[in-house]
Amino acid sequence: MTSILTYTFKNLPNASTWALRFSVRPLSCSSQLRAAPAAQTKSKKTLAKPNIRNIVVVDGVRIPFLQSGTSYKDLMPHDLARAALSGLLHRTNVPRDVVDYIIFGTVIQEVKTSNVAREAALGAGFSDKTPAHTVTMACISANQAMTTGVGLIASGQCDVVVAGGVELMSDVPIRHSRKMRKMMLDLNKAKTLGQRLSLLSKFRLNFLSPELPAVAEFSTSETMGHSADRLAAAFAVSRADQDEYALRSHSLAKKAQDEGLLSDIVPFKVPGKDTVTKDNGIRPSSLEQMAKLKPAFIKPYGTVTAANSSFLTDGASAMLIMAEEKALAMGYKPKAYLRDFVYVSQDPKDQLLLGPTYATPKVLEKAGLTLNDIDAFEFHEAFSGQILANFKAMDSDWFAQNYMGRKTKVGSPPLEKFNNWGGSLSLGHPFGATGCRLVMAAANRLRKEGGQYGLVAACAAGGQGHAMIVEAYPK
Repeated sequence: MTSILTYTFKNLPNASTWALRFSVRPLSCSSQLRAAPAAQTKSKKTLAKPNIRNIVVVDGVRIPFLQSGTSYKDLMPHDLARAALSGLLHRTNVPRDVVDYIIFGTVIQEVKTSNVAREAALGAGFSDKTPAHTVTMACISANQAMTTGVGLIASGQCDVVVAGGVELMSDVPIRHSRKMRKMMLDLNKAKTLGQRLSLLSKFRLNFLSPELPAVAEFSTSETMGHSADRLAAAFAVSRADQDEYALRSHSLAKKAQDEGLLSDIVPFKVPGKDTVTKDNGIRPSSLEQMAKLKPAFIKPYGTVTAANSSFLTDGASAMLIMAEEKALAMGYKPKAYLRDFVYVSQDPKDQLLLGPTYATPKVLEKAGLTLNDIDAFEFHEAFSGQILANFKAMDSDWFAQNYMGRKTKVGSPPLEKFNNWGGSLSLGHPFGATGCRLVMAAANRLRKEGGQYGLVAACAAGGQGHAMIVEAYPK
């Protein structure tokens, strides 16, 4: 497929023409900081389907999301996941033996606890008879954990599933080089002193060079930040617009934090340290200060900076998902229904971060809804440029026709309904845990604002994406 960038520079006379093609309404950060009026509950149709079990979210929690290298730096991933599970048990009072299955998502795995779901479940006191497994799908790993649970319940295999995710970026696995690993394995197999000396004679100093994990595509060797910078350029997203959107995210998150709206957070007593009660990456700045930062990936002319990118984050989340009849029989009042969902995949080189653009129209069509039916949008914010590029792509008939095989655009989400309590840019993004945060943010916003439908969407490494419809549970 002809790359977007190639098309941009070879087929358009200048950048301004591209900008006109992908026009988007200007951001108005200040207007978005005013409290949104309480939405009136609308009498829309329910998305229940005949002969299919209704699946509900009873509740969901997360430990505070922290910048890597801070209070969680001496822990292991299963410690964070265990804390989220314990917080969920405390919040819901669900008996441990009622849970049929536990699923967690994670991305950069700790080799000692490759099935982190199982280790965390045992640590949180769940029965050793309760199965647990771990999934990985980049930034939509928790989404995959949730929808796997939905499938287990919908098929009648389970009634109660706990789904969640965890990531600890403070301690990532750093490996010996391939040559060093091979030599060490061969030494372990050597039986005689002569064989060992022969192997050691082949040792070179460059064998000691470590292999560091990188947030980069295996298929293209490009870091996600570099790809985000190219995407912003392709869609004519300016540095100023990216900074303004990032400021909006941090300002709305601070407002939500101050007003106690981030109710999914449960406190976590870190062993040997104080109890952590809130996210520590929310830092509203000023456009003037943000403008001083240098490009982080494409230098010196790139537009993606540390201020308009999500930061490396430690955190964990967990949700209690049930068949509706089971939840009601146990006396619970669920928060939301989990309805239709889709997964999509695109070109990982030039459309790496456009998952929401491809997934949104598909999930709306599957649910029989339109963009106007959605009361709360919760999109993962990997980068400001990624969000704004998706807005432009979603609002372009040309892009829909030439790249998506669609007759018309789906439209861009209205900002007054979009990530109103902050997003990954400000709250943080533990790769494996963000999906649950998105769903709980949508569910809690619908309850607070009186809306009925929420739309959750996210991009992920590999050029993949996810979208789901969340329906508020009737009060």
